[in-house]
Amino acid sequence: MYRDLKQGGSLSQALAATGLFPNLAIHMIGVGEETGAMDTMLGKIADIYDRELKSGVKSFTAMFEPLIILFMGLVIGAMVVSMLMAIFSVNELGF
Repeated sequence: MYRDLKQGGSLSQALAATGLFPNLAIHMIGVGEETGAMDTMLGKIADIYDRELKSGVKSFTAMFEPLIILFMGLVIGAMVVSMLMAIFSVNELGF
């Protein structure tokens, strides 16, 4: 990428050559280079991927939350059962 830029290539072509960036970002950077509004395009790219990240975190949380509640219920249930078993076992001791 560094060599491409040093030889006068465009940023979008250099990023596309790496294969690490999504096509949407590469195309938007290309438009920003052509129009001279690179800052606007980079801001829009950041907004798009910020919304995508927030959406992913929201869906992960929505999926993971019931599992946490189930796990906590099992832990609390196990503690209650162990306490009750201890209480009942004291009654079985012969004094």
